[in-house]
Amino acid sequence: MTERETWATRAGFILAAVGSAVGLGNIWQFPFKTAQFGGASFLIVYIIAALGIGLPAILAEFVIGRKANLNTISAFEKLGYKEWRVVGAIGLFTGFWILSYYSVVGGWVLRYIGGSLTGAYFAAPAEYFGQVSAGMDALALHAVFMALVVGIVAAGIEDGIEKATKLMVPSIVVILGVLAAFAFTLPGASAGYAYFLSPDFNVLAENFAEIVPFAVGQAFFSLSLGMGAMITYASYIDGDQSLFGDGITIVFLNSFVGILAGLVVLPLLFAQGIDPNTSGAGAVFISVAGAFGDIPGGQIIGLVFFAVVLIAALSSAISLLEVVVSWAIDNYDVSRPQMAVGLGGVIFLLGVPSAIDTAWLGWFDTLAYQLLLPLSVLGILVFAAWVYGAPAIDELMKGSGLGDGVGLTWLWLVRTLVIVAVVATLALGLQTLFLGESPAIVPPL
Repeated sequence: MTERETWATRAGFILAAVGSAVGLGNIWQFPFKTAQFGGASFLIVYIIAALGIGLPAILAEFVIGRKANLNTISAFEKLGYKEWRVVGAIGLFTGFWILSYYSVVGGWVLRYIGGSLTGAYFAAPAEYFGQVSAGMDALALHAVFMALVVGIVAAGIEDGIEKATKLMVPSIVVILGVLAAFAFTLPGASAGYAYFLSPDFNVLAENFAEIVPFAVGQAFFSLSLGMGAMITYASYIDGDQSLFGDGITIVFLNSFVGILAGLVVLPLLFAQGIDPNTSGAGAVFISVAGAFGDIPGGQIIGLVFFAVVLIAALSSAISLLEVVVSWAIDNYDVSRPQMAVGLGGVIFLLGVPSAIDTAWLGWFDTLAYQLLLPLSVLGILVFAAWVYGAPAIDELMKGSGLGDGVGLTWLWLVRTLVIVAVVATLALGLQTLFLGESPAIVPPL
């Protein structure tokens, strides 16, 4: 077994964790789910979920990872709770599952970068998306995207992931900021701001049971919770830096980027008179792409937009592959590059159905949101708060400079409100999956 790597700097860890969080969940998922579920109504629930559930949950994952300095499965055994390895296994499987179709979407982004240069999707964006989102071309670009992810992870923690995310994360913020400033200048953009920032509480009340699980799931997805990523990244920390401070920074930056993405996408849609209530991937790959064809300099704007989407996708995808690679190199005497290539290949194969038919991608995504993510997060929270308990507070408070009261408050917040919220989210998700005329659990055979 090779010697375990660590982050070179604290900033490296923070940017890597932010990079894991700031991915397609923010720029692809967040705008279209916000549009699909009532704009600001969804935004309010998401922000509450990110701060009230996401922050305590990310701290729980950090505590487990740093204390054990091992991967998401072996960490529980090292802490003295071997029987709880199943929780880590669920997280590892969840990240594995999500990356399989996430990579397909990453392949779409590669296609749209080329399409922006040529203007190929401007005339008929819906038809273009239908042509490139499934089939052999989508499968080939799925392979290209996975190869990029494998290459970064194979290079290691310091030389691969840390160096890449130190470049990626600032680039995402700067480019989105420039695009948001551009969107602000478009005639008609004000309607987009109203839709995004002015809540309709009637919409929230009428669709509460549908909005809540997706908003909480979005918080989990966009913060890389329940996927083993934050446990794994925290396991590479060498020192007693403040996990509390790091967690707040990561949640804030992640939410900021999601909102910034919304300030690009929704004003752009309204400025072009495009209905924002477009479900599925259409809000970015059809509606937004189509809008680029109707604005001055649309080819350049489209190229820049999809370039930042690609950067975000890569920064998140590398964290998901690292989860399984970390487990493998902690337990087997095989080199990191070999493990990255082998496991990346298996994930590619799992993603083949999603590349061939977008109905499969939607099914994979629904199971991740409604079942796998809340189930995994619930297991981690129950372990950290009710099983591990007092040692979790001690680990959280190291290097924080805060009193023990803060840690105790965190513990009881997790034990009560956070766990109840996750259980309720899981229950609503199970209702969607198993009840109704067309249960979502049934695959698109």
